[in-house]
Amino acid sequence: MKARTVGRHIKESLKSIKRNGWMSLAAVSAVAVTLLLVGSFIAVLMNANKLAYDIENDVSVRVYIDLAAEEDQRNELQENIAKLEQVDTVEFSSRENELDQVVGSYGEEFTLFQGDDNPLHDVFVVNTTAPEYTAPVAEQIQEMDYVSDVNYGGATADRLFEMMEGARNVGLIVVVALILTAVFLISNTIRITIFSRRTEIEIMKLVGATNWFIRWPFVIEGAVIGFIGAVIPVTIISIVYVNGFDQIMNYLAGTYFALLPPNPFLWQLAALLLGIGVVIGAVGSTLSIRRFLKI
Repeated sequence: MKARTVGRHIKESLKSIKRNGWMSLAAVSAVAVTLLLVGSFIAVLMNANKLAYDIENDVSVRVYIDLAAEEDQRNELQENIAKLEQVDTVEFSSRENELDQVVGSYGEEFTLFQGDDNPLHDVFVVNTTAPEYTAPVAEQIQEMDYVSDVNYGGATADRLFEMMEGARNVGLIVVVALILTAVFLISNTIRITIFSRRTEIEIMKLVGATNWFIRWPFVIEGAVIGFIGAVIPVTIISIVYVNGFDQIMNYLAGTYFALLPPNPFLWQLAALLLGIGVVIGAVGSTLSIRRFLKI
């Protein structure tokens, strides 16, 4: 396609948007509302996935050391645990430290259990290289010498992993469904604008214009409408996310959990939504004009 022809198509598409102002506004609104839902859901889904990842990686194996174990036996146990292929880190927590955590969580009355009255065990906190290795590692450690008990949440942790995986799959299906809905809504809206110009298309066909010569201005028009429609939800989501980020992070302070930082997440989301807007606008126009080219 010649540069002059491309320029003409762009000029005609912009003139068409201006000439059909109300129809163009309706199409932009359809894109904006739909992509606002898509963008909001993607933002929630991505942050939920981030929190799920944090939760999964916060699940650790707690190894309670036999009270009768001597220091050299405890060191031997630590070395054996560290040798396991799926183990990432092994951290020691003394009985005194465990009691301090209990006091901090449940109250000063537990300070009565000091010294020899402390019923708690020394503990190894074991983190695995991946969340799915938690249960197998716990089973291997349970068989080792000088181990009193092993706890990793058991069925609760397994259920958590299943729920997180299910949430990701459902979220992906919903996002795809919303994008398909966006294509349907936009194609129907643009079809109305094309229907109002069917006589113009018939005349162009009668004078010998090719299908793509007629189609290109509408495809460009749909892409421009999709781009403009995407700018609106990108702006809204960015403002809401930036303002809400600090408040939510203050609430999560002191935990291992965090939201995705605005930079680069918002730039990536903006590029995605703008790309989706352009693509579904162009696709919607292409689907809408096909029936009017069969003359």
